[in-house]
Amino acid sequence: MAAQTHLQGVEISAAQFFEIWHHYDSDGNGYLDGKELQNFIQELQQARKKAGLALTPEMKAFVDQYGKSADGKIGIVELAQVLPTEENFLLFFRCQQLKSSEDFMQTWRKYDTDHSGFIETEELKSFLKDLLQKANKQIDDSKLTEYTEIMLRMFDSNNDGKLELTEMASLLPVQENFLLQFKGVKMCGKEFNKAFELYDQDGNGYIDENELDALLKDLCEKNKKELDINNLGTYKKNIMALSDGGKLYRTELALILCAEQN
Repeated sequence: MAAQTHLQGVEISAAQFFEIWHHYDSDGNGYLDGKELQNFIQELQQARKKAGLALTPEMKAFVDQYGKSADGKIGIVELAQVLPTEENFLLFFRCQQLKSSEDFMQTWRKYDTDHSGFIETEELKSFLKDLLQKANKQIDDSKLTEYTEIMLRMFDSNNDGKLELTEMASLLPVQENFLLQFKGVKMCGKEFNKAFELYDQDGNGYIDENELDALLKDLCEKNKKELDINNLGTYKKNIMALSDGGKLYRTELALILCAEQN
């Protein structure tokens, strides 16, 4: 199997990393957990042994942390830090600009220049170029194009040639990715519009911080399994990072709370 063979390599290419991720993320939900994670750990150990290679210190620490944990969960960032992947390609995964959900939301606003709710190819290319420059890494246009194409292949789950907020959020470590918690509480378009109008109490076309606070409190009460009311302040801060000077318009809030329309 190609993915298992790649695990035997001393250095894994960006394309091979992409294959490994999609092989083990068998349900396509953007992270490895449960049986997926245990299969990866087992096959990583087998592949390294077959290749006559010891586990690296990063791999050993990873196996010690997750090998016996039934409730472990990792995202693509955590996997990138374990596997011996081409350093150039993964520099932007480790960039401090994306160390928290709030940073991520602010970055999203900067690069979704047309406020379409998507980052398209040219916007994505600018995003990657800036991240690599912040890491003091200069690359030529052909390599930047290659990285952009790989990013699309890696994160564009519906193959529409552009990245949605939730797809792009896979760049965040799992514990920082609060959007995963909102997956189970998204509303259909009609329900979302009704909720927006209900909480936009003064009818001015946007939701302010106090109105968002009321909306999130009600969501937490109705969805205790998915959302923790003790994290209300974090949810609010992260979502308000999408706002325009404290004004959270319908299109921005829809990125968090409105399910994809087919």
